[in-house]
Amino acid sequence: MGLMSPEQYKDSLNDGRVLYYKGEKIEDVAQHSELSVCVESMAVDYHMAHDPKYKDLALVYDEKLGEDISRYFHVPRDGEDLVKMLDLIIEATRLGDGYIPLAHDIGADALNAISITAATMGNQDYIDRIENYRTFLKKEDLAVVAAVTCAKGDRLLRPSDAGQDNPDTYVRVVEKNEKGIIVRGAKAHISGAAYANEFFVIPCRAMTEADADYAVAFAIQANAKGIKQVARPVKTKIGPLEFPIERPVRVITDSLIIFDDVFVPWDRVFLCGEWQHAAMMVYNFAVMHRRTGSAYRIPLTEQFVGAAQAIAEYNGVDKVPHVREKMTDLVIYLETLKALARAACLDPVVHGGITVPNPVTTNIAKYHFAHNYHDVVKIIQDLAGGLLVTAPTYKDYQHPDLKEDIEKYLVGKAGIPTEHRLRMFDLIRRITRSELEAIVLHGEGSMQAERMTIYAEARKVIKECKKIAEDLAEIK
Repeated sequence: MGLMSPEQYKDSLNDGRVLYYKGEKIEDVAQHSELSVCVESMAVDYHMAHDPKYKDLALVYDEKLGEDISRYFHVPRDGEDLVKMLDLIIEATRLGDGYIPLAHDIGADALNAISITAATMGNQDYIDRIENYRTFLKKEDLAVVAAVTCAKGDRLLRPSDAGQDNPDTYVRVVEKNEKGIIVRGAKAHISGAAYANEFFVIPCRAMTEADADYAVAFAIQANAKGIKQVARPVKTKIGPLEFPIERPVRVITDSLIIFDDVFVPWDRVFLCGEWQHAAMMVYNFAVMHRRTGSAYRIPLTEQFVGAAQAIAEYNGVDKVPHVREKMTDLVIYLETLKALARAACLDPVVHGGITVPNPVTTNIAKYHFAHNYHDVVKIIQDLAGGLLVTAPTYKDYQHPDLKEDIEKYLVGKAGIPTEHRLRMFDLIRRITRSELEAIVLHGEGSMQAERMTIYAEARKVIKECKKIAEDLAEIK
């Protein structure tokens, strides 16, 4: 089939999937008044693939197939491949006004994690299956996302522990036969699932022998029998109280995916009971996805820096020393994130024949963004001042009895129209809203998960540093 056009992608979503949104069953996600906005956001990836301006970033010529394919499905072989992927994700997110298109990136992270696991296991069946599926994705150019986080139930307990009253809070195999497996369970907050063609389902944690039924990874169509999705409501338009804008609104949503005895054929099964390898798959997905997550956050951080500078100027305080100190902190935050994300790609390691970003640097990049996020938001809100939450609305501004007074009394620095100031308040409220806080903290893994990985990966470095100190102290 080759590269899908944006329209072909949208048409492919009318496939009979079972999807609920705001308590209603949705017949065609691409035509829905609100979810179509999410579809348009994901379609950014498909627009880039057909735009000559982005060809070098978005596409790779596949020698075996003799045609261009999405870079996301190309196996990264060196640091240059990783840097190009990083730049592709950053640019796609910029085009999405800070929202991630999602069409290929998360799925590609899962695809590579499965490939690494199969190669490390030395399981030829799994190696062949995942490579055949990779070829399928190259040819069909499908939108594929990763379904990783299970509903989990009692989070203190393992999937198979006696106190875990509901055995289906983690996805598990309930039956095997000569044709495939049947799975049951639920995956939570799966970004882009409502308008993806396929899901990669992988474990979300390390498993024990007792958890063998939960050590399962597979690919499945979004419209497979027994799959039901519940999509989270999202704000898909500028509200009537905000100043209107002409640019398209970009937004994404997340789904609860319910697997109610879903059949998966063997050729789409990549882990089934090999509990010892579940942690490896999760680990490799996390390394690559935290690189992807760091790339997502760079355009958002650029918005933060720009909005902070703009509102400081509009308020007339941009030359005040402590304001410049705050702007310096924001620049340090942005440039550190960019440097760490790029350094992780330029100092890669090889896992299972696939080049992956440096695990320590990647996790530090993601931790840096999440750990300091609230301090950054605090700076922006501080520079904006109280009018950020008390300013009159666009409706008030439009009223003929009020507009002149609002412009007169809410003017800031001379030469800056009051409307510009009010518009910037609207933008700051949108990009610092509370909904984004949880996404930043928990997306791509919690801060504690990142700290654990940093320490585990850095033990060799710590040991080498200890040796340096002991040599200096002449301790034998």
